[in-house]
Amino acid sequence: MEGRRNIPIDSNLCSLPWSFDDVRWSSDGTYFTFQYNQRGHQILRLIRIEAATGKATTLIEEASATYVDYAHKAFRSYLDDTKELIWGSERDGWYHLYLYDSETGKLKNQITQGQWIVRKVEYIDTDRRQIWFYAGGIATGQDPYYQHLCRVDFDGSGLIQLTQGDGTHECSFSPNRQYFVDKYSRVDMPPVFELRACQDGSFIMPLETADVTDLHAAGWRAPERFVAKGRDGVTDIFGIIVRPSNLEPGFTYPIVEAIYAGPQDSFVPKAFGLQLELTQLADQGFIVVKIDGMGTSNRSKAFHDVSWKNLSDGGFPDRKLWIKSASEKYPEMDLSRIGIFGGSAGGQNALAALLFYGDFYYAAVADCGCHDNRMDKVWWNELYMGWPIEEHYAANSNVTNAHRLQGKLFLVAGELDTNVDPSSTMQVVNALIKADKDFDLLIVPGGGHGIGSSEYGKRRRDDFFLRHLGKPSTRSTPSTD
Repeated sequence: MEGRRNIPIDSNLCSLPWSFDDVRWSSDGTYFTFQYNQRGHQILRLIRIEAATGKATTLIEEASATYVDYAHKAFRSYLDDTKELIWGSERDGWYHLYLYDSETGKLKNQITQGQWIVRKVEYIDTDRRQIWFYAGGIATGQDPYYQHLCRVDFDGSGLIQLTQGDGTHECSFSPNRQYFVDKYSRVDMPPVFELRACQDGSFIMPLETADVTDLHAAGWRAPERFVAKGRDGVTDIFGIIVRPSNLEPGFTYPIVEAIYAGPQDSFVPKAFGLQLELTQLADQGFIVVKIDGMGTSNRSKAFHDVSWKNLSDGGFPDRKLWIKSASEKYPEMDLSRIGIFGGSAGGQNALAALLFYGDFYYAAVADCGCHDNRMDKVWWNELYMGWPIEEHYAANSNVTNAHRLQGKLFLVAGELDTNVDPSSTMQVVNALIKADKDFDLLIVPGGGHGIGSSEYGKRRRDDFFLRHLGKPSTRSTPSTD
């Protein structure tokens, strides 16, 4: 400033930016750091810039042949007093935490490791140099999506699983952090509340178990958890089955899958809840299923990477095997009458079911779908589909592949959707007309994103499935009206 001199910054390490963020100056002002996210999201760097010279050096780099999930798996916590940084990464194939020297970028040690993942950091105790976090897949023999409270020392030692019950856990702590209330449940088990000690997770006393007697007396039935092998014959695929409250022996029921296969998360419910939308649909005379196939999150990096440049896959090879396996165990599930519905990314998936897997699915309701990843919000699409835009974008597009349509299709969109441009649906409409395909269409004036989940939208969806999949019966062929 004294010399009024501009100091150019060396940009060789950050020449193709998606974003620059998390700018932090050192306490003495001699350097600053920032996070560089490259177009296509295969490189993420923490870069240090010397204030006096503009020289740039890489402190930490994440690189992937597929994508670095900067939006959902990029935990950062600076420990200024000790000049350290806790950094989240999938570099070993599972999402774990690492400890770095924040000034030099030298890796001190990997904090967590194993064939399980860190789901959320709950608390960092800098005095004791410990991290409290929720882990998925750490409890042997349990659903890998269940979250358990754990603690580990900064150096990776002292790992302890503080919760034990077979379910997904949510904990609240006493002000002095000596005790915690552990609430855990499953879709088929109401919440259990226990008091435990923070030191070692030891059980102190039971507090409460939710009573659902009246709920069952009213006719509600819990979803059933079901597991089947995926496309590789090895990986477990998890889902739930929701049956009508008045299921009649000797009848077969159409199957309807509720789908959302966005790679940003996993979506099958794990905690106890009424699941009202699914149960209300089931009570119309369907067996409703929900599944997390490959390509969704919260498992290994390899499981997640199935989605890379491959959003049309939607985990369908796993979903088909799962549904077939369930129908082998439960003959009341009619494989000849399968419907599917979803909104947003789920709308994209629902239409893709008829375009790419029309030999299996017969009827689809696609609400506000992001049907072509060359439009819609850029961050979501580029994170999983990559950059530059090449042939794989067209290969995955519902618009480009509209001519492949088989079965019965109902498209829904809100006129004023500010999340997914309604013209995404209209491009599909245009392509279907050019291909001389029959379909149903509902555009809701003034409607926003997710209008298909409105009361009117759900009634139209249910009527559509009743017309084309039929009612419970011993008949095994789909309706053709």
